[in-house]
Amino acid sequence: MVNRKHTTFQERIDKLTRSIENAQTGESFPTQVRPLSAPEARKLMGKGWAFDWAQEVRQSSRRVYQLNTVANPRIIHGLISLEAKPGHVFMHLVESATFNKGKNKVYLGVLGNLVAYACRWSFELGCDGFVSFDSKSTLKAHYVQVLGASELGGLRMYVGTPAAAALVTQYYPDFFTT
Repeated sequence: MVNRKHTTFQERIDKLTRSIENAQTGESFPTQVRPLSAPEARKLMGKGWAFDWAQEVRQSSRRVYQLNTVANPRIIHGLISLEAKPGHVFMHLVESATFNKGKNKVYLGVLGNLVAYACRWSFELGCDGFVSFDSKSTLKAHYVQVLGASELGGLRMYVGTPAAAALVTQYYPDFFTT
């Protein structure tokens, strides 16, 4: 059981886990990342998601993935939209489910899971784990602290090879050994 008195403020915002972790109990749940289909994306409309995921799925150059627990693949904990670009993967959007946002979030580790998947795909494409994205200005420090991201200028940020390798190793411990 997690003692909330010993949990830092940053961990309540999010933290790196090996899966997703219940914010109150500390219980871990193995996760899977899988494609989001167009029918699944349409069902999300009006369900509290900030972004139009149906529109993202329609973008032929983008791949949209959902994060679920292995035990309950019907509940979406987070979503990510990725595009393979020359030399890197670009992360267009990333979002946690409403119940995984804010100081009262139910699960920790959603962001780490999804960005680790993007980094893994970048390594698979031969791009050395490099992932770039545009950040909201209020989240830049969070991405630096939690993901090891760096600034490129303006709102553009990236996860470079060392940080990407650390994320992939955290969430996919066998990736570099197989």
